[in-house]
Amino acid sequence: MEDPSGSGGWRFAQCFGDKGDVEDITEADIISTVEFDATGNYLATGDKGGRVVLFERNEAKKGCEYKFYTEFQSHEPEFDYLKSLEIEEKINKIKWCKRQNSAHFLLSTNDKTIKLWKVFEKSLRVVSESNHFDGQHPIAAPSSLSHLRLPRMTQQDNIIAAVPRKVYSNAHAYHIHSISVNSDQETYISADDLRINLWNLNTSDQSFNIVDIKPVNMEELTEVITATEFHPTQCNLFMYSSSKSNIKLADMRDSALCDRHAKCFEEEEDPTTRSFFSEIISSISDVKFSHDGRYILSRDYLSLKIWDINMESRPIKTIPIHDHLRGKLCDLYENDCIFDKFECIWGGDDKHVLTGSYHNYFRIYDTDTLNDVVLQADKSAFKAKKIGGPLPGVKPAMKNGPRPGGLRDAMQLETLDFNKKILHASWHPRENTIAIAATNNLFLYSAA
Repeated sequence: MEDPSGSGGWRFAQCFGDKGDVEDITEADIISTVEFDATGNYLATGDKGGRVVLFERNEAKKGCEYKFYTEFQSHEPEFDYLKSLEIEEKINKIKWCKRQNSAHFLLSTNDKTIKLWKVFEKSLRVVSESNHFDGQHPIAAPSSLSHLRLPRMTQQDNIIAAVPRKVYSNAHAYHIHSISVNSDQETYISADDLRINLWNLNTSDQSFNIVDIKPVNMEELTEVITATEFHPTQCNLFMYSSSKSNIKLADMRDSALCDRHAKCFEEEEDPTTRSFFSEIISSISDVKFSHDGRYILSRDYLSLKIWDINMESRPIKTIPIHDHLRGKLCDLYENDCIFDKFECIWGGDDKHVLTGSYHNYFRIYDTDTLNDVVLQADKSAFKAKKIGGPLPGVKPAMKNGPRPGGLRDAMQLETLDFNKKILHASWHPRENTIAIAATNNLFLYSAA
């Protein structure tokens, strides 16, 4: 049956954050990463102000809705006196560790320092009676030894505490852009532009350099590492993408230094379409393994690609995201938007993929049919929900007459706001619920 709204059954569920206009937003409030945990019951966001905010599933509600759980300051601004460099507090990535007990553990990183946080519930106890007080009431001091009483403690409140259990620092000369926890839950990797380091979660003062692409002479530098991720089930495999439009799969059983990759996924460029911008727009901004580890999803500036792990020569699917921007590359280069790093994510069932675009549009594709749904994380979504109206762009008729293409046509209009962009998102591991970071707001959408 044709979906008349074009929304693919997706509906706006919730929005967290300040609903003010983009112009009033303070830089520190802009969300820089979002991540569901392995159960989907918890959701974390990090922002440019160095804060981590956790949300917990609200069991009182029927749908998949969340409520505020806790917030803590993960990173502070620092200054590197040797290099005269300011180190931002911005959270670049958050990764959850699988839950072993009642506490949560998660890794968060800024440009230089990774921290392992333990988040747990703690009961506050207070002295309820002593030799001078009975509860809040003062009493006369005991007159003899036999009247002496041991102070009694009672539980007053439950609080959620966050403490840094490990701080992993001074291992990267360049800015850390990726971290990935291994399936063995004992190790993780962190990557900057030229190196990938392997850490043991329990050892903060030592890491092993497993990829190093730094040339002896920096003038000969031709590529940088852009993203990295461990294989979801095989703890010896990881991949990393580069600005040269390739993805390398490495096997840690081969050698201690994985500069010699096991596989390289790369598509030959068509020389007839080459332009000044080719190298910039072909740089891969994000890579993700499917949950079963069989496929790789990669995102470059204009497209999504799905690779079969057994076929290196070309992707099995190439999905154009915003082809209408090809004619605007000069303008996008001028305003630096051409360097925006869009993330890509798999749905929990590996049958759908999601990535963002400008003007707060994002697209969900069916990996078999490549049918897509275009949605917009916009203030009008929760305004419409309040007054019981339809979702933005979902109604078939607009003021100017019918618009059957809905948001797909609107995406291609000249009036795109390049300050509004969906760079970060996360998909619930077991349900069709997605979390979208739109500037300083967190949007949640659900589908049946």
